[in-house]
Amino acid sequence: MREWIVTNGLGGYSFFTTRQSTTRKFHGLLIASLQPPVERWMFVQNILDSVLVKGKRYHLYEMKPVFSFGMMPTLTYDCDGCIIQKKFFMHHGYNTALIQYFVQTDTPVTIVHEPIVTSRHFYDVYQTKPSIDLPIQEDDGTLVISPSNIQHQLKIHFPGCSYKKNPYWLSIYYPTDAQRKDSCHDHLFHIGQCERYLETPTTYFVSCTIEKSSLLSADSIYQGELERKKRICDLASLPPQYEKLVLSSDSFLVRKGDHTTIIAGYPWFSDWGRDTLIALPGLCLVTKRHRLAKDILLELHRTCKHGIIPNTFNDRNGEPSYNTVDASLWFIDRIYQYLRYTDDLDLLRTIYPTMESIIDNYHHGTLHNIHMDEDYLIAHDPGLTWMDVKLGDFYPTPRGDKAVEIQALWYNALCCMSMFAIRLGRTDKYCDLAEKVQTSFRQAYHRQYDTLGTKDTSNRPNKLFLVSLSFTMIDTNVQSEIVENVKEELLTIFGPRTLSQKDNNYKGMYMGNYHRDLAYHNGIVWPWLMGPFITAFLKTHRYEKKWRTYASQEYIEPLLHIYGERWDGSIHEIFDAEPPYMPQGCVSQAWSVAEILRAIVEDILYERPPYEEDYLLNEVRI
Repeated sequence: MREWIVTNGLGGYSFFTTRQSTTRKFHGLLIASLQPPVERWMFVQNILDSVLVKGKRYHLYEMKPVFSFGMMPTLTYDCDGCIIQKKFFMHHGYNTALIQYFVQTDTPVTIVHEPIVTSRHFYDVYQTKPSIDLPIQEDDGTLVISPSNIQHQLKIHFPGCSYKKNPYWLSIYYPTDAQRKDSCHDHLFHIGQCERYLETPTTYFVSCTIEKSSLLSADSIYQGELERKKRICDLASLPPQYEKLVLSSDSFLVRKGDHTTIIAGYPWFSDWGRDTLIALPGLCLVTKRHRLAKDILLELHRTCKHGIIPNTFNDRNGEPSYNTVDASLWFIDRIYQYLRYTDDLDLLRTIYPTMESIIDNYHHGTLHNIHMDEDYLIAHDPGLTWMDVKLGDFYPTPRGDKAVEIQALWYNALCCMSMFAIRLGRTDKYCDLAEKVQTSFRQAYHRQYDTLGTKDTSNRPNKLFLVSLSFTMIDTNVQSEIVENVKEELLTIFGPRTLSQKDNNYKGMYMGNYHRDLAYHNGIVWPWLMGPFITAFLKTHRYEKKWRTYASQEYIEPLLHIYGERWDGSIHEIFDAEPPYMPQGCVSQAWSVAEILRAIVEDILYERPPYEEDYLLNEVRI
């Protein structure tokens, strides 16, 4: 089922199917972020509309509208010649959701709006009728609801409408959540009907907010949002066919206190350190939003402890968890990528001590048994890589003891640090260690291992990072062999499988007669991996124009074609690994959008970073 989402730059959002129906507990018109970007709270689940035309009532929520997306998701209904168009948007930086109604009619009509409200954390549901009170007051076309379980007032403004109070609780079932074996029964509050009589074509806005006041009219907010989105597209200055990806990229960039962070995915993820760093080049660098990239990197720099960048931030309270081995190494690489675009040596000087701390902690040992072993490679506990699912005490993909991409990131980080030392005129403590890492890795990497300590030969896509990162420690023949193997055995139209179909542990469907997390990294396709695959593929083909054209035709155009023209630019978190490759997980994932957009710009269009030549490691021979 197709879905769309609009966001407010705080972590809040509006989210529906293309019919404005609610099949998930996360669907709603106003999901506000009370502690941006977390503590997300459902206030308005839906506004059900009907129209009385020529004595006949049309329930829009039962009809199939025409869905389209320009700058905003739009639903268009034809009710016996009366055309009703609804556009959904949010006020950027505010917990305010709006719908623009355009009614084209040459006969008298009555529009009826029925708001469905609640007051709950967006993860939770009311399986039985709740004991909370939702008192309603009307004030000049505005309904004011004051939930008893939270210190916020909800205001819904219906201009030109008369209100008929009719409160009662509805029992709701969410079929998509039921399929996911998640909580799927809920109770919502119907507060009545708001009616508006029209005789001529009319445009008006319905707004829902928990803000205390607004200095702008709804029309000003609408025009401002259109202009803001146009500026984002103009700044990126990419071909028109990629503008939806650019607009989608903006939805993940949110405020966190006085700084910026990246939401990992909608509707349920908060900001994650690893996801933020992987997504950063595609969301901020290739779109020329360098100031935001700097802000994000500075914020993560402040959170680093014991050489570890946090993996996750709790959605209820924002508390960090430091259970990752790769986020810190991605952090060093992303500083390098940022410098290739900006040559911002002031930022490098500020963050350099943090990066030194990362290398020192990995060298001498830090949390979760992360340490450099006698062979100069990084050893670590299970469950710390991006394939990090844990079921009780069981890791479906443990990958402890020298995961292959961790070695690739470790070597890459040492090369980056060598370059940084050179750029700042400091003593280079990293070049010699990088040489030792390379020599040791080459001696150990006899086959395409997924983890070196256990000599695990499971065929997974993690080896791609041996090729795709800026600094690689394997020769060109091995690089080509890796790319060819992934292309032949793992690649699908949406990205590489996470495990070969030949493996006994392979699970091609996310939903089956097993816990879905058993399939999460054991076959299921992750679109974000299409980015490093394209980079690795074109790197091994020396970015020749014919191969860039080939990559576009084979790896990008089919994916975008399947999403189609009536699409908001979102790319799902995961897909089934077997036809028809059903989308699963989050409907809009930051690194899915980001890595595909980055690969399009840097690798296929070959728009290279402006300071790339200044950050080649010519001075060091590795």
